[in-house]
Amino acid sequence: MTTLDMTPGAQIPRTDAGPQTGVTPALSSVAYRDGKIEDFVGKVTAATHKKPRFKLFEANLGEAFSAAVISRTVGAGRKPIVPSFGTDTRQIVEHCLAAQELRAARDRKLTVVTVLFGLLALPGTLIWIGAFYLRIYLMKGKALQDELYGALALLAAAVVSVLFLVKPPAHGPLGVYLRVAMIPPIIGGILARRIVLRSTKELRERWLALAEGSSVAATVSKAVPRDDLDKKAVDLRDKLARIEAEQETNVQHYAGPKGILGVGKRWGEWRLVDVMRPAAGHSDFRAFHPWDLVRKISSHLKGLAVSEVANSGMTNITVKQWAVLEIGENADEISRPGNADMDGDRMRDFALQTIADKQTFAGGGPRHYLATQFITFDGKLIITFTVTVTLLANTLTVTVAGYALGPVNGVFSDKPSAKEKTVQKTGKFWEERTVKLPLIDNDEVVRQALRAPLTRAPGLLSWLGGGLGLPEPFGFRHAWASPPWGSRFMTDNALNASVPVLGAVHAATLEFLEEHDLDTDRFKNRASIIKSEAQGTRPYKVDQFE
Repeated sequence: MTTLDMTPGAQIPRTDAGPQTGVTPALSSVAYRDGKIEDFVGKVTAATHKKPRFKLFEANLGEAFSAAVISRTVGAGRKPIVPSFGTDTRQIVEHCLAAQELRAARDRKLTVVTVLFGLLALPGTLIWIGAFYLRIYLMKGKALQDELYGALALLAAAVVSVLFLVKPPAHGPLGVYLRVAMIPPIIGGILARRIVLRSTKELRERWLALAEGSSVAATVSKAVPRDDLDKKAVDLRDKLARIEAEQETNVQHYAGPKGILGVGKRWGEWRLVDVMRPAAGHSDFRAFHPWDLVRKISSHLKGLAVSEVANSGMTNITVKQWAVLEIGENADEISRPGNADMDGDRMRDFALQTIADKQTFAGGGPRHYLATQFITFDGKLIITFTVTVTLLANTLTVTVAGYALGPVNGVFSDKPSAKEKTVQKTGKFWEERTVKLPLIDNDEVVRQALRAPLTRAPGLLSWLGGGLGLPEPFGFRHAWASPPWGSRFMTDNALNASVPVLGAVHAATLEFLEEHDLDTDRFKNRASIIKSEAQGTRPYKVDQFE
């Protein structure tokens, strides 16, 4: 009998992501937000709003975001996810699960209230629901007269309730029921309001803490197995671990002008190209494979972290071997090979070496890239340089390309704010004043009370209340990232990093050529010219050919 691993798993707060993943709390905060989906989509154009069929069942931003992320990352039949460098992807998903659990606990209480004070007193409930639906319909324009009509709709419902209470349109037991049925919806509304207000405050506290960059634990009890038969919890925990492992893939995708997905657009390219000739005093040179030169360059790039001048080493540097597949600019999904060359989501080392050594007139399929990556500005800026080595008809080409992925859209850093409204002053209609509104209103209480009994049928709830569509191919960073060139400091970081990287690549190449009895004079001249070209003051649009 196998022993089940009963470690707490996702229940342990994961707050040690480090400064390189500073963007993670901002992305996680969306799971706890209230507000409308269309306001978010208006600023983040990559996402789409699935319109609700009935406004009283409409999902808010936090509900829709959590549901969309959970379905996309741990749902059935999920597609591969684009790596999000500088981001703890698993932690974002855990926050979505935690937010969903908090709302589920609230909805269980609201369901009891809805059944006891709403369903059992259906005539009174239907009168109030009809009034709220009419109010929403009348207030589409949000003009002053629309608000008046909306208030009249609620007043009409109150009048009808009083009439039913005083003089029901039936006699006998039915008349007594109609009379009594007018009271429970009002009591239920008061109780539901208290539940909704308490939940809203709790969710907003988490939203504020994450937006300010604080470490907030994401407790996911559903990922902790209770016993050996708790297959759902084990499955969820395995899926969370899969997300973590998938982010470490070495198979990337090039999407034309979009650059490498998850890395950003290519903003610079420098090619060291010349025909290989034996050095003076040698009739021939020592043969080699491209992979041999790649390993030499890799060791030099790792040395950039060390400097003879104090505090001038290039910190947070990682050097990786990538297999890069080409997909269309408008492709809506990615895939990774499923053959013997793969070990899960990673391509095996021998397969990468084979690709590198055959990188001449390669056809379709993956290309080998040596990637050097820097995560700066607390994870807001991802700078990546790739190196490709190509041998073709005794001509050696060493290409260095620069990529940059900027910070996520500013809307992810928004903090909760008090609800306010601008009105005209009494007696001075030409002046305005700002008044504070309650944190929740009656519309919100009714919306959550109606949605609560349907939370166990997420498909039906999504059909009724709409949702949020995530951009594809999905990744938590690249689709929502802004260009880094709007910040002078970020631009300087990217441009300044290019010269040391080029210096390391060129030094490793020249040293390697000398070791293999090759003439380096022409390569040295070309390297000097490239260093001069790299000292420009602005990035270029390398992938937009004309």
